[in-house]
Amino acid sequence: MINSRIDSVEGPVVLVTGASTGLGLALAQLLVRADYRLILTARAASMHRFAEAGLTETSRVWLRPLDVTVADERRRIVAEATEDWGGVDVLINNAGIAYRSVVEHVTAEERFKQLDINFQSPMELIRLVLPGMREKQRGRIINISSVGGMMAMPTMALYSASKFALEGATEALWYEVRPWNIKVSLVQPGFIHSESFQNTVYTAESQKAARDPSNPYYQHYFQMAGFIARLMGASLSTPEKVARKILRTMEQKNPPLRVPATFDASFFALLRRLLPRNLYHWMLLRGLPGVKLWGPGPARLPVGRSLVEEKRNT
Repeated sequence: MINSRIDSVEGPVVLVTGASTGLGLALAQLLVRADYRLILTARAASMHRFAEAGLTETSRVWLRPLDVTVADERRRIVAEATEDWGGVDVLINNAGIAYRSVVEHVTAEERFKQLDINFQSPMELIRLVLPGMREKQRGRIINISSVGGMMAMPTMALYSASKFALEGATEALWYEVRPWNIKVSLVQPGFIHSESFQNTVYTAESQKAARDPSNPYYQHYFQMAGFIARLMGASLSTPEKVARKILRTMEQKNPPLRVPATFDASFFALLRRLLPRNLYHWMLLRGLPGVKLWGPGPARLPVGRSLVEEKRNT
């Protein structure tokens, strides 16, 4: 359980976004076995997944539809928690989306959508719960970041931009709310053994480019999609292992600001600290899959399956 300073008689109130699939679901299944009052949220279209996973409402578990990008829905969730349970003691911002696109293939609308879900909406939820936490002089805020928040990969510029923004704002928040005993952490998973890479969203232009071997960026998409799929398939980290790391962070008396949640996250964090920046980027560039095939000229490999592999179940 969380340190006694945050406990209430009936147990701390924990709000988790994006709790119906993947890491969020693994965390929800872990939390329901402990003495917390839970508000597990998901988009309305995903609510059926709770029942499929064996999660049902009880006196201590609320299942609520929430589109984190909709202001009225955010306010409704926090208002209900405040009225019935005295407010949110722990906010875990887990909901997110990942676009796959090179910078040139992104429109302003797509850019804002990525930032809205991964950065703007978590910040707005934080703003809503902070007054109650300050009044109680206790609370926990855990933002689920990514290795993509400490380093950027080609074709994932939008995703990294959103996570870099989340990391910067969370670091500032860590300083700002310490006077009220509010603990703030960033959990940084890397590659997780799952099929979540299939949920990566292509922009209109990146989707066309990934299917067209004559496109200048075709090799970027072809090589990176297969590379990411292989790394996730080979990873020893599972959603359940990362969920346990989140729970341990949540229950620590003095959790760190940044928590690498997988081996590769720890490795890249160490690499960034030890290597001169120009050597660090040179090494990562050399390690990119098929990077010598990138650039001008027609594609030099047969048509790949970068999109087909990721969408094979759709």
